Amino acid sequence: MSFNRDVKNELKSVIPAARHCQLSEIAAILSICGIVNITTYNMVEIEVRTENSAVASKFNALVRRCFHIAPRVLVRGHSTNHDHHIYIQTIDDNDEAIKILKAVKLMNHDGEINETLSLVDNVLIQRSCCKRAFIRGSFLATGSMSDPEKQYHYEIVLNDIDKAEQIRDILKGFDLGAKITARKNYHVVYVKEGANIVDVLNIMEAHKSLMELENIRIVRDMRNKVNRRVNCETANINKTVSAAVKQIEDIRYIKEHAGLGSLKDNLRETAELRLLEPELSLTDLGQMLNPPVGKTGVYHRLRKLSIIADELRQGSSDN
Repeated sequence: MSFNRDVKNELKSVIPAARHCQLSEIAAILSICGIVNITTYNMVEIEVRTENSAVASKFNALVRRCFHIAPRVLVRGHSTNHDHHIYIQTIDDNDEAIKILKAVKLMNHDGEINETLSLVDNVLIQRSCCKRAFIRGSFLATGSMSDPEKQYHYEIVLNDIDKAEQIRDILKGFDLGAKITARKNYHVVYVKEGANIVDVLNIMEAHKSLMELENIRIVRDMRNKVNRRVNCETANINKTVSAAVKQIEDIRYIKEHAGLGSLKDNLRETAELRLLEPELSLTDLGQMLNPPVGKTGVYHRLRKLSIIADELRQGSSDN
């Protein structure tokens, strides 16, 4: 089971205790997945369509809890993907539909309905707890999260820019760096970075998923630190090996063209020891000299040998 599905299944069971929060979550689902039909007899019907069983289950539970109304449920097979289903919930009683629409502020006192079912500037979602419920309902309706083992990404896809800006601004109100991007004909509100994803799970009250994500983050961070350390050590080893190869090439060149006996005693001793111990670090090499020499001293001796070798090469090219 995917992490995204785990999160939605957890959120399906989160039922707010306060009625105003229940209304906010119902409003979010209706605003995104809802359709309001006016029949030929001027009767109002509400229809909620979704391919996600968690959304259908949550909407049904909230409406029953908040209004004591049982939506009529129909499950249809997907037209192109037979492994998926479309869950259709209908409230076809005119009085019940109007009662719900007015309660969630999608219908005004004159019976007028916003064409896009937008809740922008809606007084229903002014409280912090109601904003949390609204974000939870919006994510359930059309949101998704990436597998945190691969990347940290949270998004809610909307077909209306006003709704997208509203959700972005709510998330920003919780100090989350939410942004909007266009994807075909949709507007995608998204959040990145592990710490932000943890915060948004906390906002939606997906505490079990939050703990799972934190565990994944700890393992990922540890793995990344180990990889960085290994890469750093590997780079240092390669650098050390390359330097040792160059040192040996220089010493052999001196030996072949001038002889090591032409060197001062301290340089000759260092050169002979480097040829015998090509893999030793400068510190270990210095400890084997008589008397012992520090790392810096060994470096300067080998540097001097390199200069001598370069001078011999220059002299040979001039001739």
